[in-house]
Amino acid sequence: MARQKKTRKVGKIGISKTPSNVRKPTEKRVKKHLGKPAGSRNNEALTVKQDPKKVNKDPRHGSKKPVSLIADKKEYKSASKKVKYFSPTQELTAIEQDPRFATLLDKIELGKKIAKEDQHYVDQTLARHKVLCDMLGLTDEPEKSKKSSEQQTDLYSQFEAIDINDFKD
Repeated sequence: MARQKKTRKVGKIGISKTPSNVRKPTEKRVKKHLGKPAGSRNNEALTVKQDPKKVNKDPRHGSKKPVSLIADKKEYKSASKKVKYFSPTQELTAIEQDPRFATLLDKIELGKKIAKEDQHYVDQTLARHKVLCDMLGLTDEPEKSKKSSEQQTDLYSQFEAIDINDFKD
C-alpha cells in the first residue's frame, strides 16, 4: 500500500448517505438592483400606457422639429422684439432715428415701389409719430412761423399808420 502524506485539511469522516452531486434546495437572497436595466430607453415606451393622441412618441428628450439652415428675411423681421419706452420723447427719437424707416421714406419720395409689408410698416410708424407729436404738443413749425411773421408785419404796419397828433391834447 502506498503511503499518504499528512495534510491539515479535514476530510469527511465516514460515508455520506446522499450522493454529492444532489444539493438541498435553499432560498437565494434577492439582490438589489441599482439603476435601470440595459435598453431601458427603448423599453419605457412599450411599458407606459399609450395615449391615442401620442402614438409612437420617442422617449428621448428634445425637439424633432426641422431647423432651416438659411435665415429667411421674413422670420428675421417677425422675430424682432417690441421695445418698451419710458417716455413718449424716447419713442419719438427712436422713430426719427430708425434707419429702416428713413430708407423706406427716401424710396417713397423718389417714387420707387415698395413691398406691402414695408408700406404697412411705414403707415404704422407715421401714425404713431403723429400720435406722439400730438401728445407732446409738437406741431409743424413752418406754419407757426408764417403766421407769426404775418402778425408782425401787420403790427408794424399798424404802428406806422398811427398818427401822433391824435394822442396830443
